[in-house]
Amino acid sequence: MRYVHTNLIAKDWRRLADFYINVFGCVPVPPERHYEGEDLERATGIEGAILEGVHLRLPGWGEEGPTLEIFSYNNLQESLPAAVNRPGYTHIAFEVEDVAAIRRKVIAHGGSAVGDIVTLTARNGAKVTWCYMRDPEGNMIELQRWSKP
Repeated sequence: MRYVHTNLIAKDWRRLADFYINVFGCVPVPPERHYEGEDLERATGIEGAILEGVHLRLPGWGEEGPTLEIFSYNNLQESLPAAVNRPGYTHIAFEVEDVAAIRRKVIAHGGSAVGDIVTLTARNGAKVTWCYMRDPEGNMIELQRWSKP
């Protein structure tokens, strides 16, 4: 068994994929996907569903690493805004060299800040500098940088 991907449903999958490519260096894994028809409807339980998007290889894991699957449906439901304390999946995290620099890059590419950059100390003395951000569609991202004790 191995972990393969995390799916993110987007309002505009191309725009959101460009954000993750330009900010975090994710790499598209061809082919782009386009699915429709009876089998998709049976699998999703959505009549008339059309699904399209792309897989992006996440940085730091090489050619066989996991992907972020960014898809859009032809018919989207309304969603609640993402929140760091809402049950369920809340965010994806990227380890970065410079949290402040990547925070500025996220904002420059249409994302936004949730809170401030802070540094916390773990019980073993290691320190993590981190912050929460939102991508252009409001999905939560954590930026983090660890230092050894």
